Amino acid sequence: MAITQRIKKATARAPKSAKAPVDYGILGKPINQSQPFYFGFIATLGALTAIVLMRALASVSQIFVLILIALFLATGLNPAVEALRKRNMSRSTAVTVIFSSVILFVIFFALVVVPPVISQGTNLIENAPQLLRDLMKNETINQLNTQFGLIDTLQEKLKTITSDGTLLISTFGGVIGVGKSVLSGFFTALTILVLTLYFITSLPQAVDLGLSLVPASRRDRVGRLTNAVIARVGAFVGSQILIAAMAAVFVVILATVLGLPSPIAIGMIVLVAALIPLIGHFLGSAIVTLIALTQSVAIGAIAFVAYVVYVQIENYIITPRIMKRTLAVPGAVTIISALIGSSLLGLVGGLLAVPVAASIILILDEVVIPRANNS
Repeated sequence: MAITQRIKKATARAPKSAKAPVDYGILGKPINQSQPFYFGFIATLGALTAIVLMRALASVSQIFVLILIALFLATGLNPAVEALRKRNMSRSTAVTVIFSSVILFVIFFALVVVPPVISQGTNLIENAPQLLRDLMKNETINQLNTQFGLIDTLQEKLKTITSDGTLLISTFGGVIGVGKSVLSGFFTALTILVLTLYFITSLPQAVDLGLSLVPASRRDRVGRLTNAVIARVGAFVGSQILIAAMAAVFVVILATVLGLPSPIAIGMIVLVAALIPLIGHFLGSAIVTLIALTQSVAIGAIAFVAYVVYVQIENYIITPRIMKRTLAVPGAVTIISALIGSSLLGLVGGLLAVPVAASIILILDEVVIPRANNS
């Protein structure tokens, strides 16, 4: 037994024989990067990679749009959450209160607005032939109809799409199209709500994670600038809500004066439409005018003119002053940035254009201009 143990110890202490190195041949000369073939190959490979990435991004562009909208909403709701936190309320409780209020508003909007929209839409379809006949009584319109056949074309089109009561179905492309539109809108809204909830809950952690990647010597300043940018986005959302609320109050008063049905529902529709930059009031004016046309052509014309006058006052007096006060953005920059953003990214670009412009101005004031002055 002792002899066996000694043999094992001697075997364990014996050094292992080193393996002979494998010969893979002689190292060749490096590739000559100045060759045209090498440059063309690398350039082609880079172009193909860029094309693949662009197609991949295009295929998921709708997802990025939803993420941007949810992030924008979360940043806009953050000031309300911070205001509740100042009253000795935890962030989770404040987020619950604000988010519950948003959901209750959506439910209230659906219950108040949807029934009048259906009824007013039905009334408009039923009264459309009479409205067209009333238009024919106007000499100017009658003369235009004689020359171009505009009213006759509208009457024929109205007969073709309403003869079997399928206006809504024909608009959305059949019964399947209606179902797809409803389901798509529902799931899109649900996705935005869920993403907004996640973003607004984890916004401080996301900011801290981003700041941890910044050098420690600049972390404090970058953190202050980041919080200032978030505050400006929140101020923009608050300003948009204030402007939309003013438009809704005006429309409620206008609808009451003109005797339109369901003025509160009309005002809530305008409240939501006015939140959309640039095209929001086009939608609002079209809805108000169509509802007013169900009463008479004269009331429809008065509603349209009054709404257009209010929009001009809002665009050139109210909006520039409020935006300049809350975001420190000149009125011309507000309008130009909204136009450029809408042209580049559509609705999302219009929503993000003004706060992005305010953030750029903040960075210019705090970083670029001081460096230029000290150089």
